[in-house]
Amino acid sequence: MDWIFGIHAVQSVLKTSPQRVQELRMTRGRQDARLQKLVNLADQHGVAVQWSSAQQLDDLVEGRHQGVIALCKQGQTYDEAYLNKLVEERGQSAFFLMLDGVTDPHNLGACLRSAEGAGVQAVIVPKDNSVGLTPVVSKVASGAAETIPLIVVTNLSRTLKNLQQQGVWSVGATGDAQQTIYQVDLKGPIVMVMGSEGTGMRQLVRNQCDFLVKLPMAGEVSSLNVSVATGICLFEAVRQRG
Repeated sequence: MDWIFGIHAVQSVLKTSPQRVQELRMTRGRQDARLQKLVNLADQHGVAVQWSSAQQLDDLVEGRHQGVIALCKQGQTYDEAYLNKLVEERGQSAFFLMLDGVTDPHNLGACLRSAEGAGVQAVIVPKDNSVGLTPVVSKVASGAAETIPLIVVTNLSRTLKNLQQQGVWSVGATGDAQQTIYQVDLKGPIVMVMGSEGTGMRQLVRNQCDFLVKLPMAGEVSSLNVSVATGICLFEAVRQRG
């Protein structure tokens, strides 16, 4: 079990899976309408609130907790069988994000938040060399970690091949691609593939992609943070699909 902290993250857990919450603590004496909403939500689901000092919460978590923390069972992840079910259900509107080796929890949380906002139906990560659903991921994701399915697979290139066989086109982002994200048709069933913070996509994953795209960079900086690049790519797809 982990301590999840922050108003949005805890609120999302209480809304979507209150059975995960084993303990809920809030800062004593703080008059805040947002915290009162959390108290009401906890009461609806029969979750008792323990009132604590701000120092007590500081001692339990590292990060800005905003006066609320919750001890929760680990969030649910899904397997490739669930992904296949989603592909069948979504058909031509299938829209997925694959992250190859994102190990920074802040980046994963930001990617989940962008993915949820863009209407992505699932985020796919490898079993190894990926950060997983940590408390920091939940905090940065601002609730998205509780609502968008995280699918954990053993082999990303094999998963891409499986998706392609089901009619899903794969679009990989890499700085040395010949065409930009704005030159590729993103309106059909797609999976957007983003590489790790340092080395980008691994060669096997890159080779499996149907299209390789880049972001046009006008300044001296050669690349963007993976979570920023992910947001740009996903919302270009939203623009085209809208």
